[in-house]
Amino acid sequence: MMGEAARRLEPLSLEAYLELETRSPVKHELVEGTLHAMAGASRAHNLIVTNLALLLGPLARRRGCRLYVADMKLKVGERTVYYPDLMAVCAPPPENPYYEEAPCLVVEVLSESTEGVDRREKLWRYLALPSLQAYLLVSALERRAELYWKKGGEVFYQVLEAGEVPLPCLEGSFPLEEAYAGVDLEGRPG
Repeated sequence: MMGEAARRLEPLSLEAYLELETRSPVKHELVEGTLHAMAGASRAHNLIVTNLALLLGPLARRRGCRLYVADMKLKVGERTVYYPDLMAVCAPPPENPYYEEAPCLVVEVLSESTEGVDRREKLWRYLALPSLQAYLLVSALERRAELYWKKGGEVFYQVLEAGEVPLPCLEGSFPLEEAYAGVDLEGRPG
């Protein structure tokens, strides 16, 4: 029995990815030219994202920024595009209407399946964006948030388990408890 001829695997270009994504019934992130299908999220994850959108929306609007929830792509490199859970963008939009490039805030809600990528790969790619002022990780497994923020060329880190969560880019804050309103963390998985 003869095998198939070997094919050279080429990384997908940004243009090819965007074209594919407009026709695909499944969302994909693009990492260094390779497609990664996105899985659905838990009830806790979705409720936290909704609560955060309700909390951040007025702050973003007051500053004249755009707030995106889950379906707007973020281009972080020529062959890397993510779908953050939330992002605030105060810069003018790029020409392409299918992605943003210059968020001042990115928020990812951590679940068991996404936590590793959000903490490693996405952390450094997001922090490398010149426009980014803060990266907020909010757990769907416990009442806890982690904030990375940039100031004067340095990156600072803070763990929050209660109280106000500062959002430097939106010049405001929100009570961490409000992110978990109506969320049952006992009914995991995240």
